[in-house]
Amino acid sequence: MFEIRTALATREGTAADNADAARVYHLADGTVGAAVIDGIGHGPHTSATAPLLAEVAARISARRGPLGGLLTAAELIADKGADGSEADAVAVAARAIPGDDITVINWTGDARAYGWDGRRLELYTDDHTVGKQLRANGVALEIAREHDNWLRTSLARATIGTVYTAGIRDHLVILTTDGVHDQIPADLLTRLVRDHEDAPDTLAAALVAAAQDDPDGYRDDATTVIIRR
Repeated sequence: MFEIRTALATREGTAADNADAARVYHLADGTVGAAVIDGIGHGPHTSATAPLLAEVAARISARRGPLGGLLTAAELIADKGADGSEADAVAVAARAIPGDDITVINWTGDARAYGWDGRRLELYTDDHTVGKQLRANGVALEIAREHDNWLRTSLARATIGTVYTAGIRDHLVILTTDGVHDQIPADLLTRLVRDHEDAPDTLAAALVAAAQDDPDGYRDDATTVIIRR
């Protein structure tokens, strides 16, 4: 039977508060549910609501799978609320079951899941952005790049049709917000995973610490969950 070890870390960016959140939940039989939430913007509800979304998504993912986890979390923010400014987010969730060699992933938006097999780091998710869609349809890179922050889906609007699924057989799974994968060079991301694959806590801390400011001095909130069999 596989042993499942987990770790998570989050680091506030240069904005006023941390709109990211992550949670891991372990069932009595060793099944793991995990979720990473990246709140959109820094509205009055976002930093307060993101941990709730992560907790619900992780717990339901462990019991009912990550599709159910994300759709349940989505119900918490499906209505805009009395003041019309309820939080929204993008998210990725996972379930790992002892004895099963596939970690199931569901996601919506541009939160990501990577797998590491000891030799290569592979991205298993596609960003649900207008920029990604434009590139897939042959639009020039310089034009598509300007639309990378335009989301096509979000958690508040999530349906079965907009929450995508992947299965990862790799022994190490990394869930990230864009404050990690957009602000760490790809070669450095791979090197950190290779150097710390046997120490999930160290890897999680290293990933969020490695996120760098952009040329304008902005650094996004950075959050990750590590799942290792």
